[in-house]
Amino acid sequence: MLRERRGRIAPEDHGFLRPSRQGRRAPGLTQGQIDQLLHRTHGTFNRLETGAYPHPPEDLLRDVARLLAFTEHEWTSLWLYAVHRDPPYPLHQRSGTEVPRAWQDVVEGQSHMAYINDQSWRVLAHNEAFTEMFPRREVPENTMRWMTLHPEARTILTGWQEHWVPMILPQMRAAVAALPHDETLAELEADILADPVVGPLYEAGGRAYVHPDGDERPLLHPVRGPGWVSLCSAEPLASPRARLMVLVFRPGDRSGPTRRPMLHAG
Repeated sequence: MLRERRGRIAPEDHGFLRPSRQGRRAPGLTQGQIDQLLHRTHGTFNRLETGAYPHPPEDLLRDVARLLAFTEHEWTSLWLYAVHRDPPYPLHQRSGTEVPRAWQDVVEGQSHMAYINDQSWRVLAHNEAFTEMFPRREVPENTMRWMTLHPEARTILTGWQEHWVPMILPQMRAAVAALPHDETLAELEADILADPVVGPLYEAGGRAYVHPDGDERPLLHPVRGPGWVSLCSAEPLASPRARLMVLVFRPGDRSGPTRRPMLHAG
């Protein structure tokens, strides 16, 4: 992967001369040129490219990925190959704030309520079924702000303080901790703390972060009446921290366990 990516970069773009009569004639930057550009000792990039660098430091991986113009997916692959785990943070600042346009088609193709939010819970796309969840058919700009602060949420989200808030607020706290420079989250946290109802609940802390994927909660649908909604979540590979949310609504009383059995191959 590294060899292919450095082969796309013209040495002339970085002030190097391309060898013509002797030496390496392969396209792109040489391993030594990358060492020079990254201010690393000779042979550093060769060790990384050949898999002979057992525990490469985080700053080396970051600098290499940015020099070679990695996508977010390639950044994740680099960490999996080199360190055998996912990266601790996205490579690009906007990776959690945008998704490929093809995801709009995915959302619109859902028969269940579906939407995509970014890392700050701002809605990027939604389908018509999701619009029906709101009495005035106006989808909020930010689903976390709506769930925590909007008065109508405390009616639609049945058992708001018992079934929803204990799951919502840990997500909010975890996002603020992971993204301390996110202005949208900082403003939202300040408004939550200022709210006389949800503010004390947020300050009190409580349970640890619980991801909503697979959870089931009561909901009063403005059109279909009372029921339960199963929350299904997925993350676009190119956009860490963005989320596709599909809400499977079943009217009436809940039957069976809160979480259904897991699916297994075979």
